[in-house]
Amino acid sequence: MTAVPRLVVAAPASGSGKTTVATGLMAAFAGRGLAVSPHKVGPDYIDPGYHGLATGRPGRNLDAYLCGPDRVAPLFLHGAAGADLAVVEGVMGLYDGVAGQGELASTAHVAKLLRAPVVLVVDASSQSRSVAALVHGFASWDPEVRLGGVILNKLGSDRHEQLLREALDEVGVPVLGALRRSAAAGTPSRHLGLVPVAERRAEAARSVAALAETVRAGCDLEALLALARGAPPLPGGPWDPAAEIAAESEGSAPAPAAGGEAPATAPAPGARPVVALAAGPAFTFAYAEHAELLTAAGADVVPFDPLRDEKLPAGTAGLVVGGGFPEVYAPELSANEPLRAAVAALAASGAPVAAECAGLLYLARSLDGRPMCGVLDAEARMSERLTLGYREAVAVSDSVLAPAGARLRGHEFHRTVTEPGAGDKPAWGLRLPQRRVEGFVRRGVHASYVHLHWAGAPGVARRFTARCAA
Repeated sequence: MTAVPRLVVAAPASGSGKTTVATGLMAAFAGRGLAVSPHKVGPDYIDPGYHGLATGRPGRNLDAYLCGPDRVAPLFLHGAAGADLAVVEGVMGLYDGVAGQGELASTAHVAKLLRAPVVLVVDASSQSRSVAALVHGFASWDPEVRLGGVILNKLGSDRHEQLLREALDEVGVPVLGALRRSAAAGTPSRHLGLVPVAERRAEAARSVAALAETVRAGCDLEALLALARGAPPLPGGPWDPAAEIAAESEGSAPAPAAGGEAPATAPAPGARPVVALAAGPAFTFAYAEHAELLTAAGADVVPFDPLRDEKLPAGTAGLVVGGGFPEVYAPELSANEPLRAAVAALAASGAPVAAECAGLLYLARSLDGRPMCGVLDAEARMSERLTLGYREAVAVSDSVLAPAGARLRGHEFHRTVTEPGAGDKPAWGLRLPQRRVEGFVRRGVHASYVHLHWAGAPGVARRFTARCAA
C-alpha cells in the first residue's frame, strides 16, 4: 500500500477553468515548499508543460484508454514518487469518457481508479442559486466518486459569491475557493489549444506565477491539503519501465524485421544504440514514459533541436520525432538544410525512424509548400478541419513499431492533411469514426498521425530499440 496525498481537479464541462485552477494549485503548493507531482487525465500534451513549469517535475498523463485502467494507478505512483502532494487535472466534463464506452477514460473513472477526492471547478459567471442543483447532480450521479468540494470560478462580485455560498450550503458541499473574473493570468491559445511552454517560456513563467497568486488569494489551501491527505493508500506499487520491458522479453522471439531485413536481436551487453529524440519548440508533444521505456530497453536517448542543430547526435542509430507545431516553424525547419539531409540519409540507410503527427509532416516532401526532409512521398498542408479522437488501430504493414496484425490504441489531434504519392505502404487500419488506412511505412520508417502511449504497449519500445541495435 502506498500513501500519496492527492486531488483530482474536475469540472462540469470544458472551459470552466480546470487548467487555471489546477496549474495555480500546483504552483501555489510548490511555492510553499511542497514537492508537487503534476498529472493530466487524457492525451493532452500542452497542459502538462504548464504543470511542469509550476512544479519543476515532469507533467504526466493518466489515460485509461491508451494505457488501460490497470496501469493508471501504477503510472500515477511512478510519477508521484517522493512527492508530498499530487494534483491531477481532469479532462472535459467530469463524467465525459470515450464516446459509446461509458465512463472509460473519463475524469470520474480515473478518480475512482486513484481513490482520489474530486474538487469541482464551476464556471458560475451566469448563475446564482442554480449552482446548487448543478453541484448536487454531479455529487450524486455516481456514489463511487467522492466530491470533496467546489471552487467557484469567474465570480462577478462579493454579492455574487455570497449568493452562491448560501445556495451550496443547502446541498452540504463545501466551497474551497472563490475566484474573480480576471484576464491577468490568461494564456494565449491557437488552433490546437494553449501555446506550449517551450514557445513562450518567460511569458509562461509569469502566467503560472499569476495563477499561483490568484489561487493563493481565493482558495483555502489548508482545507484542500487536508482533503488531499485524507485520500486512502493505493494498493500495489509504481509502474516500472524495466519490469515492463522484461515482461515483454520473456518468452517472445524477435519478430521479422521490416522490409525483409534480418531479424532483430536484443541489444548486446554494453552496446547501447543511440536514439535521437526530436525536442525544442517545434516538437513538444512527448510522453516522459517513452524515453524511460527506450532507456530500459537498452537505448541511450539523446534529445536534439531540429530548429538549431545541424547534425543528428553522434552515433545515431534510430530517430523518434513526436508531435508538436512544425507548421508554426516551417520556415526555420526548412532552412535547416544540413539536418534535413542528415535525416533523409539516416532513413535511406534503413535505420529505424518513428514519427508521429508533426514528425510525419517533417518527413514529408513539403509542408505548406516549404521543402521538408523528403523521406516520404507525400505533401502536407494546413487544413480548416480538426481531426480529433481516440483510435483503434491495426498494423497493416510490418514495421519497426509493430508486426502486421498487431492491435494498438492511439489518438489523433491535427489540423493538417497529407497527400500521399506512390511507394509507401500504409501504417494503420483504423476503425473509428470510419474505416480507413492511415500513415506510411517505408523500410525502417513508420510515420503516422496516430499518437501512441508506449506505456500501454511496452513492446513498441522493445521492438524499436532492438531494431536500432541490429
